Amino acid sequence: MRHRFWIGLCIAVVVIAAYLGLYYWEPSYAVNPSGEGSLNHPIDHEMNDIYGYDIWGLSVSVNEANEIKRDREGEDMLSLHNGAVMVDESFVQEGRDLFFEETFNNEEFITDVLGILDGPLSVINIGKAVLKARGEGTDNLKVELAEDAIIGGQEFKKGQMIETGLDVPKGAFAPLGMPMKFSGGRLKAGISCAACHATVDRETGKIIEGAPNANFDAGLLMALATNSTAYFTNTDVDSKKIKSFIHEQDWMKEKEVGKENFIALPDPEKLEEAVDRALLDWPRGNFDSTMDLENNPAQIPDSFTLGDHPYGWNGFASIGPFKGLTALNNNVHAQNSDLLAQADQSDELFDIDKERYIGIMLQNAPHDHYRYDHSLEELPSELLARVDHNETVFGFNDMIRPPTYPNISLFTPNGTVIGSEGHTVLEELNAISAYQNALKPPSEIATYTVVEARGRDVFDRAGCISCHAGTARTNNRIIPNTEIKAEPSRAKAFEDSIKLLEEPWFYTLDTPIPVPEDAEKVKIPTGHLEQDQLELTLALGNEGGYKVKGLVGLKHSAPYLHDGGVAVGEKLSQLGLTGTLDKGIMPDSYNSLKALIDRKLREKVIKANKTSTSLQGAHVTGEGHEHWVDDQSGFSKEEQDALIQYLLSIDLEKEKRAEKEK
Repeated sequence: MRHRFWIGLCIAVVVIAAYLGLYYWEPSYAVNPSGEGSLNHPIDHEMNDIYGYDIWGLSVSVNEANEIKRDREGEDMLSLHNGAVMVDESFVQEGRDLFFEETFNNEEFITDVLGILDGPLSVINIGKAVLKARGEGTDNLKVELAEDAIIGGQEFKKGQMIETGLDVPKGAFAPLGMPMKFSGGRLKAGISCAACHATVDRETGKIIEGAPNANFDAGLLMALATNSTAYFTNTDVDSKKIKSFIHEQDWMKEKEVGKENFIALPDPEKLEEAVDRALLDWPRGNFDSTMDLENNPAQIPDSFTLGDHPYGWNGFASIGPFKGLTALNNNVHAQNSDLLAQADQSDELFDIDKERYIGIMLQNAPHDHYRYDHSLEELPSELLARVDHNETVFGFNDMIRPPTYPNISLFTPNGTVIGSEGHTVLEELNAISAYQNALKPPSEIATYTVVEARGRDVFDRAGCISCHAGTARTNNRIIPNTEIKAEPSRAKAFEDSIKLLEEPWFYTLDTPIPVPEDAEKVKIPTGHLEQDQLELTLALGNEGGYKVKGLVGLKHSAPYLHDGGVAVGEKLSQLGLTGTLDKGIMPDSYNSLKALIDRKLREKVIKANKTSTSLQGAHVTGEGHEHWVDDQSGFSKEEQDALIQYLLSIDLEKEKRAEKEK
């Protein structure tokens, strides 16, 4: 008996020690493919175009840098203090690692507030699906639901297989872009850049870095979470709807005892259902990254970013390092993966006071450590401050407070800035930007074929060159939607931001995190901005506009347009999103491009999209960009085919060679 006792005691000690080790060590795993696991690893090709320095968006080559390293008084003009970010192979590699692995702690919001693993989509079933798929890899992980549920008015059954659109590379142990971490005694899932901006090639099981995850069903995954309400600002659930879900007696109690003692909150079940209905309308491959209280997700863009500035569908990311790309990357992490960061702006942006906003986010959190409860006699902001590691801003992501906080600027349209302790400000975001600028689509041919070259000539004769100029095939301008004639809601997404807009002051780039109280500040250059372009971005006195998209990597980014509505499958009868992604059919790049330039085929696509109430609810039509290259425009089928072949093959190096050969 004594022998058994000591054995049992030893086992118990080992188990407890292992648990405590996991609790404090916090092991994690993320997919980060080697060169052999990637079809276009950036280090595998020449990157002379990006090596050198970026100085607040101004690119300086290595040769130019040698000439301007010091001014006449001997000051180092290429120092980080003066805004000069050195780009070399190690910096690009750092950005690549961050792109695949870094969550900036968003697993805390996504797991403990949103509840992504607490609903029918269990971590055990995700694990089973990954192990089943890892042999060959998949671009659409199918997961068995763990329980019955009614979500957004739709019935989901235990055992039902759902298509997530998550990618699993060959040999991986987790979905691409979904780092898993054991933290606080729980397994948590986060999101890195790669979840949306990389994909698995169906034929090889390898990764195409920078290609959009065209079938990622973000809306479904968030709807399956237990607290989808945490994303209500990215849907059409506005303050009026929220107020309608608050019981009259709670309004009266708030008025009687005062907001210091009681905050009237909406019925969590009714609010959750309303948000779920909106999220379930999102088409695959789309994500709503704006808090304009409109349900209007935009297509996930590619990350073949060099020369494609300004960034965002309306060009909102237009200043700061890497010609605005760092501002875009900041928006992704500082806003899209932790909406508690907007608590101090909620009154102005959403007509919801701060305490109610935080309470709405946290009242249905799956983990009791984060859940707000009236009975605690504690304000929502007090609860959040108690469990939040950030000292200067609300939210769980690794964020800092810029000088303009709580107001916004063109550099920080979300108000806060992402950055991890131990780094300098923008260091990680700049590295990700450098990596994205190094990306090129997979290509085995260095020059255009005869047919593609003929298509390039058609491109010029058809007038495409008037907007899609330069090696990246964009003139880097924003076009009024009155000319584009696209679905209009996204063009006006920033019209309310003007209320909080300030001049873009920030810290010198050698400022450490945490930011010292006496940190030196600098105004980010804006002299290159044109007033009419800025007014289109902000929809200031107009209907807004859309930025001329660069055309590098079109082969890997179907469907097309900002709403992703121009989609056709391998068969021309598979029309619109209703005939492709809604049925689990990937859009065909060639046929979808044909629908972009052929008016008869486009009419059929738009008609098919408009048969779907979900697509109408998400403002997805496939309308706009009526620039036709078809028989009615005087072009033959052979010319149309050549143009499409050219569009599918565009990359920066081929364009440079073609220009030299002229």
